[in-house]
Amino acid sequence: MGRTLLGIYLNDHVAVVTAGAELARRLARAEADWAGNGKLDRLAEEMAEDRDALIEMTRTLGEAARPTGHWAGRLLEKAGRLKPNGRLLSRSPLSRVVELEGLRLGVEGKIAAWRTLRARAAADPRLDADRLDELIANARSQATRLERLRARAVAELFGEESVLAA
Repeated sequence: MGRTLLGIYLNDHVAVVTAGAELARRLARAEADWAGNGKLDRLAEEMAEDRDALIEMTRTLGEAARPTGHWAGRLLEKAGRLKPNGRLLSRSPLSRVVELEGLRLGVEGKIAAWRTLRARAAADPRLDADRLDELIANARSQATRLERLRARAVAELFGEESVLAA
């Protein structure tokens, strides 16, 4: 079979990170004016860079990259568009909230993957511990920025008391 549990784990994360990068890119196009200052564009770029870093680490560890992971990630993002959102032909304000929440969850999963690799770096010299520390810090920054945008979207959609109650 030639696949290790680590390889499967990494390829599964590649699929999810790919879906996140695709969703971030789409959200940046749809909500650029709402977010302002290129915030979502920067997040989308960072998420694509994270995907590339994960693929490179997968290769560095000698694990085979599964092209199905990329396709699965893209399909996952496209399937997410099929959710009911209260509108048939136009974008719903609810889409903004749900997509920001989805991105936030994806970033938390990415942090877990970076932390797993960081723990492995202590015993595996092929992994750069400093680079992983940087990726963890960047992902935490992404989570913070996404949470601010999510809280704003929730307040605009459901009222300020929705944010204060949380």
